[in-house]
Amino acid sequence: MAKPRELRRRIKSVQSTRKITKTMELVATSKL
Repeated sequence: MAKPRELRRRIKSVQSTRKITKTMELVATSKL
């Protein structure tokens, strides 16, 4: 089992990456 702290960090990283991908998509659509 992973430590709760590690799990939280992983979830945070996933959320941040999702935000980045969303912003990248917005930028791409606005540029088109």
